[in-house]
Amino acid sequence: MISRDDFVSRYGGVIEHSPYLAERAYDAGRIVEPLTAMGVHAALVEAFRMASEDERLGVLRAHPDLAGKLAMAGGLTEDSRKEQAGAGLDRLDAAEFARFTELNTAYTAKFGFPFIIAVKGLTKEDILAAFEQRIGNERQVEFETAAAQVERIALLRLQAMF
Repeated sequence: MISRDDFVSRYGGVIEHSPYLAERAYDAGRIVEPLTAMGVHAALVEAFRMASEDERLGVLRAHPDLAGKLAMAGGLTEDSRKEQAGAGLDRLDAAEFARFTELNTAYTAKFGFPFIIAVKGLTKEDILAAFEQRIGNERQVEFETAAAQVERIALLRLQAMF
């Protein structure tokens, strides 16, 4: 059986900057060997869904802005950097960068957390269209949508690990 420390070391970053979720999944006895992407995902998602509203908000707030200052300064996690680069967000022209910055600012001001979307397989145009559509949501709808995207990102990251 994988040790708690090894499990947290390996999977603690799957949900952005939230190793405590991996600890909770392990401590709840939800880790079943052989480990699979789907099995680990189910355990992490259960821990995420059982977290308090404030903890879930903290997970959302741990995500970087898309094509934001952190990305430009090279301060993203390796997973986030690869995901954003795969969608072309590291190659925006000045007008595109300005639009993403404007939307990031308005979205965060409205909802209190950054826009979150699983960018794998999406183009920058797809992401921008989703951004513009979702900014019109009510806060609770958007909180739930962002949380679902966190779960999707976790699955995609785990599938890449297995």
